Amino acid sequence: MPTRLRIVALFALAGLLALPLADLTLAGHDPWEALARMGAGFLRPDFGAVDQIGRALASTVFFAIAGVALGGAAGFVMAPFLHLRGVRGLAIALRSVHELFWALLLLQVLGLGPLTGVLAIALPYAGIFAKVFAEQIEEVDPRPAQILPPRTGVLSRFVFAQLPLAAGAMQSYTLYRLECGLRSSAVLGFVGLPTLGFQLDSFFRMGDYGAASAILICYVALIASLRLWMRRRLVPVWIAAAVVWLALIPTPPMGQGALWRFLSHDVIPAPLRDGWDAGAFADWLGPLLVQQVLPGLWATLLVAQIALVLTGLVALASFGLIVRRVTGRVGQALGHLGLVILRSLPDYMLAYLFLQIFGPSMLPAILALGLHNGAIIGHLLGREGEALVPRLRADAPRGTMLWLWELLPRLFGAFVALCLYRWEIILRETAVMGLLGVATLGFYIDGAMSELRLDRAVLLLLGAGALTVAVDAASRHLRARTDGRARATGRGTAQALAQDVGLRRT
Repeated sequence: MPTRLRIVALFALAGLLALPLADLTLAGHDPWEALARMGAGFLRPDFGAVDQIGRALASTVFFAIAGVALGGAAGFVMAPFLHLRGVRGLAIALRSVHELFWALLLLQVLGLGPLTGVLAIALPYAGIFAKVFAEQIEEVDPRPAQILPPRTGVLSRFVFAQLPLAAGAMQSYTLYRLECGLRSSAVLGFVGLPTLGFQLDSFFRMGDYGAASAILICYVALIASLRLWMRRRLVPVWIAAAVVWLALIPTPPMGQGALWRFLSHDVIPAPLRDGWDAGAFADWLGPLLVQQVLPGLWATLLVAQIALVLTGLVALASFGLIVRRVTGRVGQALGHLGLVILRSLPDYMLAYLFLQIFGPSMLPAILALGLHNGAIIGHLLGREGEALVPRLRADAPRGTMLWLWELLPRLFGAFVALCLYRWEIILRETAVMGLLGVATLGFYIDGAMSELRLDRAVLLLLGAGALTVAVDAASRHLRARTDGRARATGRGTAQALAQDVGLRRT
């Protein structure tokens, strides 16, 4: 049985072996000059474009609320039946495709309108909600369900025996998922929807770093204040406001029959549109696999593996910063501020910022993924460490010694479980980095979309989904084979993520 230490050593070795194979060049840029120009602009945020920023901020919030509400409702319906093969397969298929990829597909059918943005969030979130809700249902006390009559149906058992016990955990996770939805909503602006990502991209193209700084400040403040403005009794009001706001966003007209043409023609491999031709299909499939699918998968794995190792290093180096007995009151406050900023900004947005500094290579993606995910894990471990301090022995050390010799050994199991949980997420995000020019699967998908070769894009998406499913299965297997607090299903991880927005562990 592999130990946690062996798993960490194996992943670290894989990351080191991947380093020489990755493109980490600076692409001819002077990073210090670019960083100086960007830093000078960021130190003077310009809120003069408050009208544009305000509208983008509102759209970001309402796209997220509508998408999370729709995805949560669908996941809630699917969760009690996730043991059925068809439902489980549907949930896996939905969540294995990233929100940006869903958006690119939906643009071909629905156009650049609010429904595209809402569904791009709701579809993958439905699969995620179904998975987590089903795990939370399995985790509740089984005794109430056991006293029901033997012929009680699955739905009745869920409503009367399981839902009352799982409701608190579901609400906590939904609030966490809303934070994720805000990140997804902001990123959708990079494909043209009127959210903060669109404004950020526009200001960067104009070199207006002061306005870009104002956007980032507003966005971090939005995430940090989530618990203040999203209260349970206000949920219906927020959903109603989202429906009204999104209904007022104009949608460019699409040609009639776009959906039927997409399903009956565009996504069918070109050689098969006039009938089955095995030879022509092989001639179409072979070069596509060799020239795009396999290179894209390889590059995605390289970036994800290095980013996972960097994630672990950032988490281990940062979690002690928010433990007061390690860094003191001032150090704890500064550590919290740094981690809040890094975990609030989407990794896609961070990669976009790094791209302006380092140029197009794998380096911006690796840095963004490592810093963002490392900050998330570091924040969770730091909260656990702060809770552990009062239970330590009276003569426990302070500072670095407390960090290394008392907290790290006790939190190492949670660290490994969280890294394995984030592995699948890092892989999904790595594929999307191709939309920024990194040679991962997203690069080839974006090329196929821009050329309107949707049959090729769908095949590439199937490759990305298959890779995500394989990594998710490997992560589950490793968590199941290690002893400790986070075992086979990762349910403890989901609870820790719910605590990430400041809620009591359920």
